[in-house]
Amino acid sequence: MAQEGVIKFKLDFTLENPLPEDRLKEITAWRKLLFMLRLIGQDPARYGGFGFGNISNRIAPWDSPPNQRRFIISGTQTGGLPDLGPRHYTLVRECHWQENRVVAEGPVPPSSESLTHGTLYAMDDSIRFVIHVHSPEIWRNAGQLQIPVSAPEVAYGTPEMAEEILRILGDPIPRSKGILAMGGHEDGVVTFGRTAAEAGTCLIRYLALAYQATA
Repeated sequence: MAQEGVIKFKLDFTLENPLPEDRLKEITAWRKLLFMLRLIGQDPARYGGFGFGNISNRIAPWDSPPNQRRFIISGTQTGGLPDLGPRHYTLVRECHWQENRVVAEGPVPPSSESLTHGTLYAMDDSIRFVIHVHSPEIWRNAGQLQIPVSAPEVAYGTPEMAEEILRILGDPIPRSKGILAMGGHEDGVVTFGRTAAEAGTCLIRYLALAYQATA
């Protein structure tokens, strides 16, 4: 398995002031819940001690070209913080998965999974929230739960992962599930939806099903 938390794309990053706190209330509330559920966090005994998990929210303008669909995302290696504030989020302005390049600005570099988030936003204009967590329960039971799974040889945060997402979720049937397990990224699970509640409740539903499957 690849080392967790390492940015693998070319990052064009500009240091800027934090986003307004009022703009971050919804994403921060959901991120807090995911931390409490231990789906986002940091554990010395897991993944080499690196923080894991992130969340993003697409923002206007809505008529931007697919590779320029802007989104707010939690910063790299913020997984271990119980509470995030404005200084822990950044704005991704462009995401060019074919070039393995991300353009971002803010007080902190973006998550190492930004390329994956950007690919989902570029693929489907209706997606407005993306959540990436680590759930051993869902990941290990993905086949039984009929969750789409990316190829195990494909690493996170790479153009190859972007291609896998487009391949798998280009089919409307897998995409309608709102969830993807990352076969080459230990315990990695991504959910997405038109709202934070849609992406979040999808994740919680599958977590409950995974617990049920192992009961």
